[in-house]
Parts: sequence; structure tokens; C-alpha cells
Amino acid sequence: MTGAAGTLAGEAARHFSAAGANLALVDIDSDLLDGVLANLNTASSSMCLRADLTDEESVTGMVGAVMDRFGAIDVLANIAGGFTMGPRVHETDIADWDFMLDLNAKSVFLTCRAVIPHMLTPRGGKVINIAARVANEGKSRMAPYSVSKSAVARLTESLAADYRHDNINVNCIMPGTIDTPTNRREMPDADYSKWVAPAALAEVILFLASDAARAIHGASVPVFGLT
Repeated sequence: MTGAAGTLAGEAARHFSAAGANLALVDIDSDLLDGVLANLNTASSSMCLRADLTDEESVTGMVGAVMDRFGAIDVLANIAGGFTMGPRVHETDIADWDFMLDLNAKSVFLTCRAVIPHMLTPRGGKVINIAARVANEGKSRMAPYSVSKSAVARLTESLAADYRHDNINVNCIMPGTIDTPTNRREMPDADYSKWVAPAALAEVILFLASDAARAIHGASVPVFGLT
């Protein structure tokens, strides 16, 4: 599970742990993972790894460490990502463009490319990516973010087309505004009751990782809350 120190991934980790899953918790800031570990089911086995998901060598090393520990990867939850509001396109700095594309799209590409070879057996696996509602429609001052999340949705579809006959399900979730402390700070006047609770998203992730989702391939599941 990538981005494991974040609000959504931390909630997803608790759901998976409660279901008895062994977890590899990945984040670029390994110090923050201690708080996640403290809330997990002690009956499951968990490991924490630091990785820069925009760096090929770092991703390869991380996946190798997971295989050494568990011997298999059944589920990849690509939850790492981020959002920044920006200026209009003609005022957008190339560094800001690259940052969003790397963080949200390149990270998913590199992680899937490193993990999927370990799923190419009769065992198969599940891959769940996180796109966003704006993947379907560009918004003002959000071009880099919107494009990066659209790339995640299209990559999900391509991965599903490539690997559905290998017993690998690849799908993505398209959240609306997630009710996180950061979003509350940035939008203090919003109606939080209309936002998507992290626990609700975690339940969708867990479903897509389950055998109940075995017939779902290449879906972009909208989870918008009431917005």
C-alpha cells in the first residue's frame, strides 16, 4: 500500500488489517508510519518501507524487500498522490507540471510495472489505483492535477486490457473531495458532511481487492459523496 502515512491509506490499512491481511506500508516519510502501525490488528503481519515512488531504482528495491518478506504480492493499492491548486495554464511553471505528473501518474506506472511481474502466475492479483473526479473534466487552475489523474484512469484501462486474461484485476477509484484535515484547513467554509469519508473510500478499496470484484476490469468507480 503506497502513501501509507496519509489519511486515506492509513484508513485503508486499518480496514485491510482488520480483515487479516499482511501489509507492506510504503511512504516517502517512513517516520510517519509509526502512527499507522499503532492502529493495526496485531494478529496481521506488517512492514514499513521508505520509497520514492517517482524513482525507478527506489521502487524496484521496495518491491524486492516486500517479496523477500512475504514471498508474494496479492494486492497493490496505489494510494500515494497529492493535489496542488495552480494558476492558469499559461502561468504554470514546468516544475509544477512535472511535480503533479510524477507524483500522481509516474508513481503509479513505476509501481505497477515493478509489481505486476510478481502477479503473472496462476495466483493473479488485484491492483487498485486512485484517480479523481476531475479525471473526467478539466477544471480552471487545476490542469496539471486533472491531467495527472486522467493519466491514472487511462493507465488503469490499459493495464486491465493487458492483464485481465492473467487473472489480474486492475481498477481505479475516482473520489470527490475527501474529508481530511488538510482539506478542512484549506476549505474552512465548506459543508464537510457532503464530502467523502476516508472510511467509505477504504471500504471500496477493500471491495475491489476482494474476490467479489473478480469480474470487474478497467473500471473507474465514482465515489463522490454528496457533492
